[in-house]
Amino acid sequence: MKRIFLAIAFAAVSTAASAADVGAGRYQSVLGDCEGCHGKNLAGGVELMTPFGKLVAPNITQDKDTGIGNYTAEDFRRAMKEGIAPGGKRLYPAMPYPAYARMSDADIAALWAYFRTIKPVRHVVDVNQLRFPFNLRFMMRGWNMLFFRPAPYVPDASKSAAWNRGAYIATGPAHCGTCHTSKSFFGADTGLALSGALLQGWFAPDLTGDRDAGLGGWSARDVVEYLKTGRNGHSIASGPMAEVVEHSTANMKGADLQAVAVYLKDLPPSAGNGGGASGVEAQMKSGAGIYRMNCAACHSFNGRGDSVLFPPLAGNALVRQAGAQTLVRVVLAGSKAVATPAAPTGPGMPSFAWKLNDEQVANVLTYIRNNWGNRAPAVSADEVAKIRARHGS
Repeated sequence: MKRIFLAIAFAAVSTAASAADVGAGRYQSVLGDCEGCHGKNLAGGVELMTPFGKLVAPNITQDKDTGIGNYTAEDFRRAMKEGIAPGGKRLYPAMPYPAYARMSDADIAALWAYFRTIKPVRHVVDVNQLRFPFNLRFMMRGWNMLFFRPAPYVPDASKSAAWNRGAYIATGPAHCGTCHTSKSFFGADTGLALSGALLQGWFAPDLTGDRDAGLGGWSARDVVEYLKTGRNGHSIASGPMAEVVEHSTANMKGADLQAVAVYLKDLPPSAGNGGGASGVEAQMKSGAGIYRMNCAACHSFNGRGDSVLFPPLAGNALVRQAGAQTLVRVVLAGSKAVATPAAPTGPGMPSFAWKLNDEQVANVLTYIRNNWGNRAPAVSADEVAKIRARHGS
């Protein structure tokens, strides 16, 4: 009888530990924004446009034929931290294993425990649609030799526990640099980390302490509010960032959001991402009239907007980025703010593609980017035309 009792007790403890691992792993999937790339059921199919062609996120459910149901825990760890799937298959860094390599083995194991509970979904995905020769996976062996330096995160003893937690999340599971750090011709990180980068036709903005283009004008509370709700008194998340907020940051623990804010606010300024020559006088004059007729009703004549519904354009770091691609896309296609539990009403901006031609879009954006104290490079009609053609606006 005693043996039976001990066996039952041991089973109960094991089940509790397993449940704890699954819960911890579920949260790791939130930090890593797994749903953002692999879909809500994790069966894949989300398209990722890269400079080398198209990749499609794979099925990562437990289906044995089309997913990862045949993986072992070690297979999963190696794929996550080394970029090598079973059979020696080389992964592309669009699956951000260079960042995941910084994660602890315990967090990887917890994520695997959670993935083991995911319902199998049979869904065949043609993942590799890159152009030749980039579709030859063996080339990733050379890429890894040149650019991949796997190493676990090592806490900085001179920083606070909150800073280290924020650094771990931002550089590890949340892989912020995958979007916000510029890439070389070979797709490897280059330049100052998190100082902004062009990605899938959007410009992922500068997250450093630069006061013009970065987060130098934001408080830590502003950063937390933005990550939690998708908006604050400075900006509203749009494009890929709106999806990140919806699937990931809006569901993070408050302490982790605060930690990320502490880390980001400590980053040194990028020294000039957003600077540049102001727009030409003719563009400014034309843009002023277009702004009054189409933008001022929401964003106000002084560019200060509304603290709840419409972000200010004056002093807005996104407005002052070196690249205007995100602004052009928002004007052409419109934008709908993400709705989150903390901010369930998502304000929207209509498309102006039907109303404004390429020159008018360029002029009004040049005006916005060089008014109310803003300063950023002028936008050309040719640039607008290319984006309009590329994205069908």
